Amino acid sequence: MHEPGNAQDARLRRVERVRRRPEYEAIYEQGRRLSGRLMTVFVQANSLGRARLGIAATRKLGSAVIRNRAKRLVREVFRRNKPPGGLDIVVIPRREMIEADYAHVEAEFLSILTRRGPKPARREPSRPTAS
Repeated sequence: MHEPGNAQDARLRRVERVRRRPEYEAIYEQGRRLSGRLMTVFVQANSLGRARLGIAATRKLGSAVIRNRAKRLVREVFRRNKPPGGLDIVVIPRREMIEADYAHVEAEFLSILTRRGPKPARREPSRPTAS
């Protein structure tokens, strides 16, 4: 456990972040998508043995100040509530997150993570048989 006064241990380390575009694309494509009122979350198992976080706050969300506030909220929620095991999590904040307080963001994040399960198998589109 981290000591409350040691800010160096409290930060989100590089190995705890999804960093590269191909990693994001793989999580979007292969991961499970879960939506809430404040955010959309993509979750995918990884083989690293630790949870990693990625945040995709686009300009559609608002100005740089607003995007940075959303990212700070998400990072803090993740830091305090790291899921066990190997999991890649990408959070896409929604505009509603900007007005929400930390407790609501945390509650939704935890609720979304408890809803996750295995990704349903993709169904092949049915094709008419030629006779």
